[in-house]
Amino acid sequence: MASKSSRGPVDLPGFFADLVRCETRLYNALNDRLRERHGIVTSQYESLRFLRDHPGSRVADLATEFAIGIGASSKAVDRLERQGWVVRRTNPADRRSSLLDLTAAGRQLIEAAEGTFTTTMTELTADTLNGPSGAAVAHFLSELRATLEHDQIGLPTG
Repeated sequence: MASKSSRGPVDLPGFFADLVRCETRLYNALNDRLRERHGIVTSQYESLRFLRDHPGSRVADLATEFAIGIGASSKAVDRLERQGWVVRRTNPADRRSSLLDLTAAGRQLIEAAEGTFTTTMTELTADTLNGPSGAAVAHFLSELRATLEHDQIGLPTG
């Protein structure tokens, strides 16, 4: 069933396809560029950036942020730790969990990769986002994400 907008009904299957395909293409393009220039993939970039901006986070915090399972999040942290970009330290409030911090190498990597990310996203989106509907699209996606996260929709089960 299509929803109504000020311009008429929205083609929900088309909207979903556009949203998912845009995300996939941007993600893949970033993946290629980050791998080529920094030896990391987009998911590693996102995890490192999150940990830089939220020092002392837990694996569960990463899982919640990226709407992935705890096991997948833990394995991702294991890979980052093996590369020497992240360290785990005992959580003094709950010794069953660890707190995560970037190492100096991880901080240096994310700072360098952030420039590549920004340049690539600008190249791929500037013509559209700088247009008359760019701010509205960004605002819409932010609101949609906030609603989904608030209502805990789309989190893995189990």
